Amino acid sequence: MAQKKNNSINVECPCCGANLTIDSTLGKVVSHEAPAPKRNALDLDNAAALLQEQAARREAIFKQSSADVKIQSQLLERKFEEALEKNKGVPVSKPTRDIDLD
Repeated sequence: MAQKKNNSINVECPCCGANLTIDSTLGKVVSHEAPAPKRNALDLDNAAALLQEQAARREAIFKQSSADVKIQSQLLERKFEEALEKNKGVPVSKPTRDIDLD
């Protein structure tokens, strides 16, 4: 019997990473092997660490927010006191209304 030459070429797809076997005489794909699926999910150890990191970040943001609110209230109180001191000597008068001008 005559030996058949191995006319196949193995190529890896640059897009998906699949292995293609191409017959060089026919110029067609003979077989296709899909690449192993990539594991996108995190393992439990990394997931737990990620959750702890996110909880710590949320806590830090909350503490910063509460500190900002305290500072804001102190700022408003100080502005009120300054305005009160500035207008302490001004006599209180009845405001004029448009209806009173007629």
